[in-house]
Amino acid sequence: MSFGIYAVGFAILIGGLVYAARLVHMPMHWIIAGGIVMVGMGILSGVKATRQKDSGD
Repeated sequence: MSFGIYAVGFAILIGGLVYAARLVHMPMHWIIAGGIVMVGMGILSGVKATRQKDSGD
């Protein structure tokens, strides 16, 4: 799988969570903090899932 698919999937997930947080009137600073954490988690999991294995030579 490519990193782009992970990035798009996490962007959709983060967008949905931000929208839901706004609907329940969560303070904006918490929404931003949660979004930053989710972006970091998305990058880490995307890189981990799509990295090439070392040959071990």
